[in-house]
Amino acid sequence: RRPRRVIVRRERPADSAAVHTLHAAAFRLPGARPDADVVEARLTDELREDAGFLPHLSLVATDGGAVVGHVIATRGWLEPLGVPALGLGPLGVLPAAQGRGVGTVLVHALLAVAEAADERLVALLGEPGYYRRFGFVAAATVGVAAPDPAWGQYFQARWLVDRRAEGTFRYAEPFARL
Repeated sequence: RRPRRVIVRRERPADSAAVHTLHAAAFRLPGARPDADVVEARLTDELREDAGFLPHLSLVATDGGAVVGHVIATRGWLEPLGVPALGLGPLGVLPAAQGRGVGTVLVHALLAVAEAADERLVALLGEPGYYRRFGFVAAATVGVAAPDPAWGQYFQARWLVDRRAEGTFRYAEPFARL
């Protein structure tokens, strides 16, 4: 069933607990204990406390006032030149709302906000079949090397402006602690 009325807005401080619960539910491994550590939930909490946090790029989707989805992009860099870029993720949707277009709406909204804020590049680690619809391609094909070469085609990028730099992508610091 389709959501009643999904509204995408900037995440507010009061949404933090709901966003944590959402990512824990979305990424919990089958059979895992309900209190098991879920990396994506912990990472999202840590990203909010990092210098790379960009509040305008942390968005929630609500349905009937309840938070059903969340996406975040944080400051990353193309090294060695230090070109500012964005690292997208995590993107999470409550299991009951998955398959209804919530994630798609969130990614489109995030890319629109990023472009309006004059960001140049968005990179992510994710499923190529899903992210291709948003214009993402294997990062290596557009001059962006993954932090870990083993990620191969799963590390993707999308230039929001004409490509003007090349380098190795570096995520916000909390990603390095995973």
